[in-house]
Amino acid sequence: MKTFCGRANPTTGSMEWFEEGEDYDYHQEIARSRYADMLHDKDRNVKYYQGIRAAVSRVKERGEKAIVLDIGTGTGLLSMMAASAGADFCYAIEVFKPMANAAVKIVEKNGFSDKIKVINKHSTEVTVGPDGDMQCRANILVTELFDTELIGEGALPTYEHAHKYLVQEGCEAVPHRATVYVQLVESRRMWSWKKLFPVHVEAEDGEKILVPPSEMENCPGVPSVCDIQLNQMPSSDFSILSDVVTMFSVDFSKPVQSASTYYRVQLEPVKSGKAQIVLSWWDIDMDPLGMINCTMAPYWVKPTSALQWRDHWMQCVYFLPREEPVLQGEKLYLTACRDEYSVWYNLQKAREGENKADEEEHKADVGVESPVCRCRAHLLWNRPRFGELNDQNRTRQYIKALRKVLETDSVCLCISDGSLLPVLAHYLGAKQVFTLENSGVSCSVMEKFLKANNLEDKIKIIEARPELLKPSHLENKKVSVLVGEPFFTTSLLPWHNLYFWYARTAVSTHLASSVTVLPQSASLHVMIVEFQDLWRIRSPCGTCEGFDVQTMDDMIKDSLNFRESKEAEPHPLWEYPCKSLSDTQEVLTFDFTKTVPQHCLSTEGSLKLLRRGKSHGAVLWMEYHLTADISVSTGLVQISNEKGNCEWNPHCKQAVYFFSSVIESEILSDPTAVTYAINFDTKTGEIAMDFKLL
Repeated sequence: MKTFCGRANPTTGSMEWFEEGEDYDYHQEIARSRYADMLHDKDRNVKYYQGIRAAVSRVKERGEKAIVLDIGTGTGLLSMMAASAGADFCYAIEVFKPMANAAVKIVEKNGFSDKIKVINKHSTEVTVGPDGDMQCRANILVTELFDTELIGEGALPTYEHAHKYLVQEGCEAVPHRATVYVQLVESRRMWSWKKLFPVHVEAEDGEKILVPPSEMENCPGVPSVCDIQLNQMPSSDFSILSDVVTMFSVDFSKPVQSASTYYRVQLEPVKSGKAQIVLSWWDIDMDPLGMINCTMAPYWVKPTSALQWRDHWMQCVYFLPREEPVLQGEKLYLTACRDEYSVWYNLQKAREGENKADEEEHKADVGVESPVCRCRAHLLWNRPRFGELNDQNRTRQYIKALRKVLETDSVCLCISDGSLLPVLAHYLGAKQVFTLENSGVSCSVMEKFLKANNLEDKIKIIEARPELLKPSHLENKKVSVLVGEPFFTTSLLPWHNLYFWYARTAVSTHLASSVTVLPQSASLHVMIVEFQDLWRIRSPCGTCEGFDVQTMDDMIKDSLNFRESKEAEPHPLWEYPCKSLSDTQEVLTFDFTKTVPQHCLSTEGSLKLLRRGKSHGAVLWMEYHLTADISVSTGLVQISNEKGNCEWNPHCKQAVYFFSSVIESEILSDPTAVTYAINFDTKTGEIAMDFKLL
């Protein structure tokens, strides 16, 4: 079987797919997996263990043998819990081959090979009978198939099939049930991730307002869930409009239906406001009585209990199809529609003097169609990008910089994916504006934008790759001002937007000799940090609830060191608190006024550690110098106090390079400095780095 892997190529601005050899053992997938995070989730593990012990005892008390089916066993942890709780036999199912191999080793190392059979299949392919994978049906069903949305990893169809073919009627299930909760809120910040707000520009001839096309205004967006660490969202960024309500629950001990359906609850706002967002999370009861409960509730819901940090289960943000003004105390209906894998929401007002018959009629209005983006902007821009485009302070910096460089005779070319810069340049007086769009999607979004603002004849869209730009595209004019944010949809790491430099190099024959490039340069910055929690996703576990899982640690470690390529990984650090242990340092600069050099750019140096703490890793980000005195940062906004707590740009992912001391779990006692060697390969556009703690 061939495996194809995708990688962003910063020199071409596109995703490239390449074929991996037979030896490819899904190293990236394992290295970046959340297995370590789950093994560190003490609350989850303890409660699963309690639930499993209780289920095994209930079966034994009935005088039956305890036969366990564990679907999606991963490391084999839950099966080992069941075996040590006295289960007679466990069938552990794992479809991912490298993981199934690891589970076999872990089970053997812990001495459970006679009690646990690992089956490397999808559960729907497992056979039961004398010659089957399982000798008989199980009477205890144990699974951990949940994601932040509960059902996104296919839990419902898996349970549905298991009840039909793999477990006995009236079986015990751990967890026993899951319940989904919702709360209605108003939040300009979260709403700015779904729709574009009008942009105000002070031009020579008065204020101009750039409005989004009506198609975008009414678009439901994309159905994929927006999952975030809601515990990092300050209470000042949203306003609660309703109490927490139970939306629906699923009893896993009985047959489960995965067919599309909907649930409806009545709500009365506790406060008047604009209903925009449904916040949602779930909890699981490990036992029928609900005595063993594991919850994802955010900080304001359970303020007394200590919050368990976890990254594999977070909270969901759902965007209502449109903003609804609501009044305190009025009667509303909130509907959750779901298919096998996802959930979406609708809000309706109850009609005056409504009776049961009207309510039935209301139900008929509910479309169980999954939301689909019709305006295409949600296909071009992800949610953080919407937030970035709506950031007025950021837009002001670009306006200020454009004012400095534009003349009345400027011929302006913009290179970025679906950017508002061409419109700003036109409003600020450029004589002619061209925008180079890399894809059909960005072209169509830009066309709609120009049309909505009557600018079709003022700004010319060119759908071409930079190296294929012809003089005729530019009406045989030379470009006097080249602009970019820069932003490209394929960028994963901060320096991937350096594609702007490659594009600038490709179009250099079309530039006037006195061309102004905005931004004029970029710089790469680095800082050493201690994470409050994020380090756990890369930290070895050793033992988990008394079971030796080192095989898993080694597997992750080997995958991280695969082909000697320890790499930085992207994380939105506003969701992951950390404190700085060093000053920030500018390590490389990229001069956009010149073309990309043939030779590599390298640097070495050291960072002095100023605060005590655990050096978990380095954070890297880019700053773009729009003009000599105006810069925008994609990383650190400020260090907010003497403890070193960091505030990060909320619209961008920063690059995190975890030190091997985290991966090896040997934290040095009080290092004094960190040395670095960083190399930017101009042929590939990639940055290689190495850090050493002194």
